[in-house]
Amino acid sequence: MSHSGDIVKKLTEEGYRLTPQRLMTIAAIEHSDGHISAEEIYAQVMAKYPHVNISTVYRTLELLKKLGLVTETDFDEGRVRYHPVGKGHHHHLVCQECGGITDLDEAVLTPLKDALLREYGFKADLRHLAIFGRCGKCGG
Repeated sequence: MSHSGDIVKKLTEEGYRLTPQRLMTIAAIEHSDGHISAEEIYAQVMAKYPHVNISTVYRTLELLKKLGLVTETDFDEGRVRYHPVGKGHHHHLVCQECGGITDLDEAVLTPLKDALLREYGFKADLRHLAIFGRCGKCGG
């Protein structure tokens, strides 16, 4: 899954109705550059459908999560952000001082994944990870 429309295709295959509000929610997620919050999605949907309820957006996000089409990451800012699964694995270093987010190369985590398997027999699912701390600018 990588191209816009994959989520819509999957929902259609699963027999879910594609209401305009659902389609707008999906479009907001698929066209966001990084991670988008439910509030940001709601603002985009509301621009075209002023009568939409935020619970509609939340229900759509729950459905997409249940179907494994979006990932949910808590960046410790009091809100969760969403990202389409098709856009690949993402790992982030989150500065608790300035709030800056740095993408982390997946290769950095390979030794950790290998060690967890070797030492603990634990197959880690590291598709989406946020690591908290302090960035270099804030005196890491």
